[in-house]
Amino acid sequence: MSANIRKIVVVVDETRVEMGKVIERPTRRAVAMAVIENPYAGRYAENLDELIAIGEELGGVLGEQCVKALGIQPEQAESYGKAAIVGESGELEHAAAILHPKLGAPLRKAVQKGAALVPSSKKMGGIGSAIDVPLGHKDAAFVRSHFDAVEARVSDAPRANEIVVAVAVTDSGRPLPRVGGLQVNEIKGEDGLR
Repeated sequence: MSANIRKIVVVVDETRVEMGKVIERPTRRAVAMAVIENPYAGRYAENLDELIAIGEELGGVLGEQCVKALGIQPEQAESYGKAAIVGESGELEHAAAILHPKLGAPLRKAVQKGAALVPSSKKMGGIGSAIDVPLGHKDAAFVRSHFDAVEARVSDAPRANEIVVAVAVTDSGRPLPRVGGLQVNEIKGEDGLR
């Protein structure tokens, strides 16, 4: 099953100055969002395989869009996250079907490696609804400097029979991290935690 995509929106957020301090290497977060038709809108279905397949497709497509928008090589990606907003004719489980079973593997390929779990969020919402896409370091969940989120919103979606699927990728952590914890240069990348 291929996703019926109405539109893709890609946004890059770049922070150059924070609290009056120039960020020597600006922090950049890209969010790629696909507005798709929900094949289960308006009806209950026990089997959600179509959405699981769509999630697998979108993991790669949206991850690659983020890497391209940041102008980096896949291995330069540092953190990632995923989210979905389901229109009113769907149900929350439709977002879970897209995000959880198969979206992660192609996203990890798009950012090279990705030993850590991909943080996620989901909600029901109408046209113009926003969602925070949680972020975490792609290879080590304990890296506090990369605990973050970025807002995702498409002005004309989701319509009742649609789902907005968002993937976020960064090339850095927060602008001025200073709360301690595991540092990027200390990552072993063996278990997805450290």
